[in-house]
Amino acid sequence: MHPIETLLDSWPKLLDGTLMTLKLTLMGALIAGLLSPGFALIRSHASPLAQAPLRLYISFMRGTPILAQLFLIFYGSGQFRPVLQEWGLWNFFRDPFNCALLAFALNSTAYQTEILRGGIQGVAHGEIEAARAIGMNRLKILRRVVFPHAYRIAWPALGNEVILLMKASALASVVTVFDLMAQTRRVFSRSFDFSVYLWAALIYLCLTAAFVLVWRLAERRLGRHILARQQPRPGAPTPRETQA
Repeated sequence: MHPIETLLDSWPKLLDGTLMTLKLTLMGALIAGLLSPGFALIRSHASPLAQAPLRLYISFMRGTPILAQLFLIFYGSGQFRPVLQEWGLWNFFRDPFNCALLAFALNSTAYQTEILRGGIQGVAHGEIEAARAIGMNRLKILRRVVFPHAYRIAWPALGNEVILLMKASALASVVTVFDLMAQTRRVFSRSFDFSVYLWAALIYLCLTAAFVLVWRLAERRLGRHILARQQPRPGAPTPRETQA
């Protein structure tokens, strides 16, 4: 079968798989984005004893393959079915999509926490002291000074993390979640046309390219004030004139 004919015949299934991939990626990244700021603050300011459980969790998530984490959640939860039923959680863990989403969210939270911790530690201490000097309380300092600057510093690395999460979402197919890769394998098993994998790779490439474009536009928007500071005011002397 011609590759174009394969694409036309398999397009509905590939589209369904693409939507599932986007759903897994965006929901996992969003959940991680909501949890990581609080964890990053703990990693930056809490005592070593208070950090110990969080550091253990981050080390485990970053030090083990995401496939192993997916298997532990999906297959391991079955070993605790009576307990989960008693707690009313079995309906959640019996769904492959929920298990995959939980694995990706937990994994991305660990990485985003460390990325954001680096951003928080990169905020100039003088800016925090200046905020305190004008009477800002701790919550307002976090909201108006620390986190805005930390996210500007960490933004490129956070984008890379979301891209890695999108590509890792292909592993969800091993627990019967019909994402893009699962639908591709399904089409191949019926047609034995290897070109379907090429189309799947191109779809992943297009998704990644579109995400990078949107992320860079957001990065430029976040850094507009920095560019504005770097531009000289009308009538101000240039660096060459100053040196002269």
